[in-house]
Amino acid sequence: MVIALRKVGALRKGTVEPAPSWVVVVTWLLAIIGLGISTYLTVVHFDTGIQIACSDKGGINCLKVTTSGESYFLGIPVAVLGLFQYVAMVGLCSPWAWHSLRREIHLARLAFAVVGMGFVLWLFSAEALIIKAFCLWCSGVHVVTFIMLICVIRTVPAMLGWTEPAEDAGTAA
Repeated sequence: MVIALRKVGALRKGTVEPAPSWVVVVTWLLAIIGLGISTYLTVVHFDTGIQIACSDKGGINCLKVTTSGESYFLGIPVAVLGLFQYVAMVGLCSPWAWHSLRREIHLARLAFAVVGMGFVLWLFSAEALIIKAFCLWCSGVHVVTFIMLICVIRTVPAMLGWTEPAEDAGTAA
């Protein structure tokens, strides 16, 4: 009963429930790691004098992946899109953003996490099916994006009152 009232109250008043502190720390660290890798991939993309630190032979071939036609989306280098994604996520996953009462911030975090994972699925498919090679740096971003999505999906809907909060789920009698 308490959970039901809490959910209805959150939906009606437009309030935001607090996020667990571990989610705040983990997502901010993930966003910083994603920003670091994306920055490196963007620099390597534009500075041809820098050789990417990864194998360039066989199934693990970062050079083949990062210079393929699939390394562009609508004429924009995927590395730049990743950089944009993680600049935004560093801000959206900062402790200050997680503690914000503005629902738009939490909705933006959710949207960026979902869209980012959509790109990861597309890029992974391209690596496996078209390029037939994988980039370890890209895979690092993919793993970070996936873990980020799990954290955000498990937290933001409950914060916005769309579901029962994770710590209270199943305790209503």
